[in-house]
Amino acid sequence: MAMKSRTREEPTKFINMPSSFNFACVYNKYIRRCFTGAGLWSQALVLDDQTTMHFWGPRHKTAQKPSLVLIHGFGPVATWQWRRQVKSLAPHFNLYVPDLVFFGGSTTISSERSELFQAKSVGALLDKLEVETLNVVGTSYGGLVAYNLAKMLGEGRVKKVVIASSGVNMTASSNLEMLRSSQLSNIDDLMFPSSPHHMRQLMSLSIYKPPHVPDFILNVFIHELYGENKERKLEILRGISVGREEISNVSPLKQEVLIVWGEEDRIFPVRLAHELKEVIGEDVKLELIKEAAHVPQIEKPVEFNRIIIKFLQGTP
Repeated sequence: MAMKSRTREEPTKFINMPSSFNFACVYNKYIRRCFTGAGLWSQALVLDDQTTMHFWGPRHKTAQKPSLVLIHGFGPVATWQWRRQVKSLAPHFNLYVPDLVFFGGSTTISSERSELFQAKSVGALLDKLEVETLNVVGTSYGGLVAYNLAKMLGEGRVKKVVIASSGVNMTASSNLEMLRSSQLSNIDDLMFPSSPHHMRQLMSLSIYKPPHVPDFILNVFIHELYGENKERKLEILRGISVGREEISNVSPLKQEVLIVWGEEDRIFPVRLAHELKEVIGEDVKLELIKEAAHVPQIEKPVEFNRIIIKFLQGTP
């Protein structure tokens, strides 16, 4: 019936949309099976009278396992960004994978938008869950949140910190360099692509060998991954406190810190990783992953997971 009502004037690209959306739905279901197969289940907790946070947590918490929080960056929801980690990490840790506020099922009526607010929300979630001590891994924007969480909770609760591909120490010049590399006119178009051209620019900076993807598929991913809560997410982007000045304001962490970076990252060039190592603490390790860009946890998951487990378990 629907096909009979279609007019000739309608753009042909919409004819392909249903099958593409079905693919996205199928992949979402597959990702959820990856998480449930790792012993995690989807939950939401009301943190206070303003904020609700959705997260994946252990169905059966094990007292012998340390707790590990994985904090995602901008773009797709947490499940898309950490899909290749949960199966490898779950046997060793009680995993908690939250959706940051305005990503996935996490919402707030608060007017706060900073990365510190995101860290406070994750901290409140951990309080509700009675997670007393933990390790934290944050990628990209999630690295800013992880850094603030570690500062806020202190070394008494946060034992080890992993910052992956995250410009915690970025400056105003770093932002301009990223924008020049993207060949786009503003940062919004890069972080929240609204056309296949914008999406390809983002892929060229964040993936070492980006695949060729047809426009209609890119349009589907733009809708599925970047369409929800776009205005609120733009407010979060504009609320980031770092990168506004020419001098980085990073203060040292007291915890053990691991920095993981793709050598070919063009969002945050590897130079920032070396600079961050010098200022973020006294006990800092740096691991560079070859033939990977801004998302080494997706491009080189086996190596990324091995590095993370080795660091968190303190094995040589």
